[in-house]
Amino acid sequence: MAKKILVGLKTASYQHPFDQQAFNTLNKVPGLPLLMKKVTEYGIDRLVRMQIVGGEFRVTQRNFPQLHDAFLETCEILDCAPQPELYLFRGTGHIQTYAMGMEKPAVGVNLEAMEWYSPEELLFALGHEVARIKGRYIAYQQIAHVMPLVKNIINSSTLGLGGLATGGMEVALDNWIMMSRFTGDRAGLLTCQDVNVAITALMKLAGLPDDHLNAETIADFQAQAREFTNINLDSFDQITKIFSFMERQSPWAVMRAAELLKWIDSGEYEKLMQAENSAPPEDTAVNTEDAADWNFMSSW
Repeated sequence: MAKKILVGLKTASYQHPFDQQAFNTLNKVPGLPLLMKKVTEYGIDRLVRMQIVGGEFRVTQRNFPQLHDAFLETCEILDCAPQPELYLFRGTGHIQTYAMGMEKPAVGVNLEAMEWYSPEELLFALGHEVARIKGRYIAYQQIAHVMPLVKNIINSSTLGLGGLATGGMEVALDNWIMMSRFTGDRAGLLTCQDVNVAITALMKLAGLPDDHLNAETIADFQAQAREFTNINLDSFDQITKIFSFMERQSPWAVMRAAELLKWIDSGEYEKLMQAENSAPPEDTAVNTEDAADWNFMSSW
């Protein structure tokens, strides 16, 4: 069945309230504008670009047609133009994707993503990353990516930031990176337009081989995700919260599935899919009332 093209789609129409809340918190961190300025001055964006072009395979219709076609369809569905470049990088033993590049955005998928995902699941994964570019998340995403290097620069120079990057700023970045994944997953679902595909994509991201995907494991995974929403995370102390989120590469697949299912159950996904115009009215802000339901990382 042909996918619906979401003409005029705006990030605000599907942005997760936790994402918006974390982004607002991040922008209030002292020193962030100065850090972004220094990252620009040091040419980090050019360095990232050089690493991508110099070490990965640029995907074209000729060399990797299935991957190329899935990416083309993703950009069309999400109304993302101009189309970013797509790259394939070496296997890492687990599924991995990225979106990088402020001046020339690029999306990357590794060998496992290409080989382990079905064509429909690729739409979910690619939609997740294209949403980062469409939502203009790349600048902050890139700072988080190069934070280890930035910390060394800060600690060995007189930028006036002191240990800021190793404190509140890094924690705020980690928090926002995780929260932004909820928005990315919504975009992934809008791309593949099948909740079962989104769920199996998250299961594979968590490391489950395709051979173990069946009706029973899928049903149990969804049941576990729905159970996760009942956990009172606010009962954990602040240090526990920080340590649980400091590993940015952890997929947190169950938690992400829980938030995606919550969005579907609310009817907002179907409402957006049925809308004549995918763009929200200009005066419509993302509803942050639901953020109060899970105040996981907001009390710093």
